[in-house]
Amino acid sequence: MNWNIILTIYLKELRDMLRDRRTLFSIIIIPTLVMPLMTFGFGKVAANVIGKAREEIPAIVILGGEDSPAVVAALRASKKLKVVDRGSDSKKQIEAQIADKKIRAAVELPPKFEADLKAGVAPTVVIYHYEGELKSSLGAGELEKFFRDLREQTVTARLAERSLPATLVKPFDFRRENVAPPEKVGGNIVGGIVPYLIIILCFTGAMYPAMDLTAGEKERGTMETLLCSPVARVNIVLGKFLMVLTGSLSAMGFMLISMGTTAFIGGSLLMSGGGVGKAAQAAGPAKSAAAGMIPLIDPLGLLGVLAMVFPVAVLFAAVAFTISLFAKSHKEAQSYLAPLMIVVIMPSVIGMLPGIDLNARLALVPLLNLSLVCREMLSGVWHWNYIAIIFGSSCVYAAVALALAVRMFNREDVIFRT
Repeated sequence: MNWNIILTIYLKELRDMLRDRRTLFSIIIIPTLVMPLMTFGFGKVAANVIGKAREEIPAIVILGGEDSPAVVAALRASKKLKVVDRGSDSKKQIEAQIADKKIRAAVELPPKFEADLKAGVAPTVVIYHYEGELKSSLGAGELEKFFRDLREQTVTARLAERSLPATLVKPFDFRRENVAPPEKVGGNIVGGIVPYLIIILCFTGAMYPAMDLTAGEKERGTMETLLCSPVARVNIVLGKFLMVLTGSLSAMGFMLISMGTTAFIGGSLLMSGGGVGKAAQAAGPAKSAAAGMIPLIDPLGLLGVLAMVFPVAVLFAAVAFTISLFAKSHKEAQSYLAPLMIVVIMPSVIGMLPGIDLNARLALVPLLNLSLVCREMLSGVWHWNYIAIIFGSSCVYAAVALALAVRMFNREDVIFRT
């Protein structure tokens, strides 16, 4: 290997890539904008949608209740519910209207509901709603709260009639108290999505340069000229590989910079004297703590993620380079690499599932181990034995993939496949 020649080839390919707008878009623009758009764009839209849904008074229908006028009157008097009259409609028609979102929920009062309450019988109230629909769920939640309050009032009244204390049915109370440091809480919140984004951007950052440096050169007719030069094949492939690796690492680096900047700005806005910060502080310590969680990610965790991603970026660059070598055109290479995105995404999605914890066996599974260890490190948890296993195994996988790339580049039947 001649590192002067490798560096020359690398710099030449780098200059060519910097002229390619498509590559710059996938390596710089998308990774830089993805975190601000997710945080301030999607987050703001989601907050507005949920806020408007909570402000809307849900329309409900009461089924039955002719012999329970007091409960019906209380439901109609509630400021958080809007009772709609559908006296002539059947239960099936009401269910269809909930599905069509004309009403949000319905409550069915059993016959003699109030009389049974007074007699000590336990009747069952049925609440109909549309599972998974936000406004219907909010309407059902308001109905559940109404009947929980009614149940507590009934219990309190019965105890008072018998001169019994309320503590008879509520002998003790409990509360939650968070003992986790804010950076660990923040790491747990973003620790699942960040490895997912890193893996995707690392792969896409390697994919487009790999296609251009192999299948793209075949289309342009420059591959033969390059191979005829008095340069060893290993120097050519390493120079090109370093360019693909640069694309992968650049996409990941810009995403991490964007994430850190977004977290810092978002946290500063929440904790400043602006409207959002004042609202969080006025809501109490819990909301203020929640607001402060955004920037509080272990900074050493970000450096750890950067170190752990490096061998995976080498693996992605080598795999993308090798697969692209088999293609005769840029379009063919894209058809080969696009399905591989599913293979890349699946382990990172599994790592986001609750209950999947890092252990010695999962530490050897490519990509899944990265997703799990990044989540731990961003939370400030450092399992050094697993970190060593993951980094070592990732280096082995990357070395095997790079050796395969060099071997494939030396095969004429692969480069000039007909």
